[in-house]
Amino acid sequence: MDSSGPFSCPICLEPLREPVTLPCGHNFCLACLGALWPHRGASGAGGPGGAARCPLCQEPFPDGLQLRKNHTLSELLQLRQGSGPGPGPGPGPAPAPAPEPSVPSAPPSAPEPSAPCAPEPWSAGEEPVRCDACPEGAALPAALSCLSCLASFCPAHLGPHERSPALRGHRLVPPLRRLEESLCPRHLRPLERYCRAERVCLCEACAAQEHRGHELVPLEQERALQEAEQPKVLSAVEDRMDELGAGIAQSRRTVALIKSAAVAERERVSRLFAEAAAALQGFQTQVLAFIEEGEAAMLGRSQGDLRRQEEQRSRLSRARQNLSQVPEADSVSFLQELLALRLALEEGCGPGPGPPRELSFTKSSQAVRAVRDVLAVACANQWEQLRGPGGNEDGPQKLDSEVAYIVDLDSDTADKFLQLFGTKGVKRVLCPINYPESPTRFTHCEQVLGEGALDRGTYYWEVEIIEGWVSVGVMAEDFSPQEPYDRGRLGRNAHSCCLQWNGRSFSVWFHGLEAPLPHPFSPTVGVCLEYADRALAFYAVRDGKMSLLRRLKASRPRRGGVPASPIDPFQSRLDSHFAGLFTHRLKPAFFLESVDAHLQIGPLKKSCISVLKRR
Repeated sequence: MDSSGPFSCPICLEPLREPVTLPCGHNFCLACLGALWPHRGASGAGGPGGAARCPLCQEPFPDGLQLRKNHTLSELLQLRQGSGPGPGPGPGPAPAPAPEPSVPSAPPSAPEPSAPCAPEPWSAGEEPVRCDACPEGAALPAALSCLSCLASFCPAHLGPHERSPALRGHRLVPPLRRLEESLCPRHLRPLERYCRAERVCLCEACAAQEHRGHELVPLEQERALQEAEQPKVLSAVEDRMDELGAGIAQSRRTVALIKSAAVAERERVSRLFAEAAAALQGFQTQVLAFIEEGEAAMLGRSQGDLRRQEEQRSRLSRARQNLSQVPEADSVSFLQELLALRLALEEGCGPGPGPPRELSFTKSSQAVRAVRDVLAVACANQWEQLRGPGGNEDGPQKLDSEVAYIVDLDSDTADKFLQLFGTKGVKRVLCPINYPESPTRFTHCEQVLGEGALDRGTYYWEVEIIEGWVSVGVMAEDFSPQEPYDRGRLGRNAHSCCLQWNGRSFSVWFHGLEAPLPHPFSPTVGVCLEYADRALAFYAVRDGKMSLLRRLKASRPRRGGVPASPIDPFQSRLDSHFAGLFTHRLKPAFFLESVDAHLQIGPLKKSCISVLKRR
C-alpha cells in the first residue's frame, strides 16, 4: 500500500499499524503516539505530562484520554492490502481470500480472477477509473467504487461484495477517482447526508452529534434540488464573468495608461533635472571664472608693488655698502656716495601700499550658499506638495515623543509548552511545563505577553529572533487566553496584530488577514507603538540602522469618502477595524509557532532610539 494519503501515519509516514483515532478525527500509529506522549500508554493514564495535543492540529485532549485500536480502520487497511479482514467484533464469516471467477452481473467473457487481468480497449477521451484489485499495469476499468473499502473494483472483483455477508452492507457507487473525499475524515464513514444549515456533507455519526436539530436531507435529494437551481447559478456566473471581462479590459487599459504616463513623466522629469543640472553647472563655471579673474587682477597689482619695494631695498643696500668702503682721506668720493645714498632714500620716502581691505572674489561662496539654501527649501516645499496630505502612509513618520520601553515577560500568561529564561528569553518545548494555574495563561496557543499594559504615548522595544517561526506584536489586555487555536493566535483576530517570520519571509497579520512583505530576514526586529497616531510600526534593525518594514494605520479617507486603497483587502481591513484596537489597553505579545522557535527581548540599541527621537 502507498505510504502517503489518509492511510499513512503523519508521524512515521508509513502505513498505519494498530491505528488509533483521536477525538479530532486524525489517525496515527499507536506506537508513534506512545513515543510522542511518553507518559501515556494504551491505558490512557495522564501522568505528569498533563494534557496532550494532536501532532497535526494541536487540539488538546483531557488527562483521561484512552488510546485504543480502531478495529474498523484496521480491517479496512487489511482489506486494502489484499490480506482480507482480520477477526472483527461482529458476527459473520470472513470473505474469501481470492475472488470467485465471476459474478452474476459480469459478462460471459469476463476473465478468471486467478488469471492476469488484461486491460480492455477504451474509447478515446477521459482515462477511466481503474480497478484497485487488478495487478498493477494491467488493471481493468472499474465498474463500481466502494465507499466502505475506499477502493474501486472491476466486474470480476466485485464477487466478494455480492457473496460475503460482511461486505453486503457496503455502499457501492459509480466509479470515483478520489474516494477519500467521499469519506468523513473524522469518523471514516461514507458521506450520506447534507446539512442545509451549514451547507456541508455529513456522515451518519456527524448528523447524530454536531448537527442534531439541523435540517438534514439525503445527498441525492439535495443534488436534485441544486440541479434545479443550477441554470440560475450558471446564468449568474455568466453575467458575473461578463462584468469581470469588461472590468479586466478597463483595468488593462488603465494599467497601460498608467505605464505610458509614467514613462512620459519620467522622461520629462529627467530632462528637467538635466536642464537644472546644466544651469547649476553654468553658474558654477561663471563663479569659478569670477574668482580667477579677481585673483589675477589683485595679484598683478600686489606683485608689481612687491618688485618695486625689493628693487628700492637693493639700491639702498648697494649705496650704503659703497659709502662704507670710501677711504677717510678721499673727501670727494665720500661726498658723492653720500649724495647717492640720500637720492636713493628719497625715492622711497612715500608710504608703501598696504594690504587690500577686501578681496572681491570672496563673496562668491556667500552667493553659492544662498543658491543652495533656496534650492533646498524649494525642493522640500515641492516634495510636500507632490506627496499631498495623505501621501506615503507607509513611509517614516515624525514621532512626537519616544519612550524606550523595557519589556518583561509575564510568566502567568505563558503557555505550558513555552519555557521562560528569566524575563527576557522564551523557547518552545515539546514536553509541557508544570506552571501554576492562572486565569491569564494561554491554553491553546504557544503565546506569552509582556508585563504591564500600554494605553497612551509612544513605546519602542526590540526582539531578537534566535530560531524558528516567530510572531511579535501587541494584544488587547482583556482578550481571553482560552480562545481556541484558530481564533486565539496573534493577528488572527481584531484584538491583536503582529509581524510574522515564517522561515522564508516577513508578513503582517491583523484580523485573520495576511500581507506579505518583500524585505529580507533581519534577526533584530523593532516594534514601535504610537497611541497618538493609532499606528503600529515594525522595523528591521541592522548595525544600528533602522529600515521600516511596514507601518500599520488606517488610511485617511479621500474626497467623497473613498478609502485610500480600495483594492487592497488588508488595508481595507485596517481602515475598518484597526482604530478599534487602540480602544483597549495593549500588551506586547509573542507567538512561537514552530517547535524550534526561540526569541530574546532586547537589548535596545541607543542609535535606534536616537534616530526615532530625531523624527
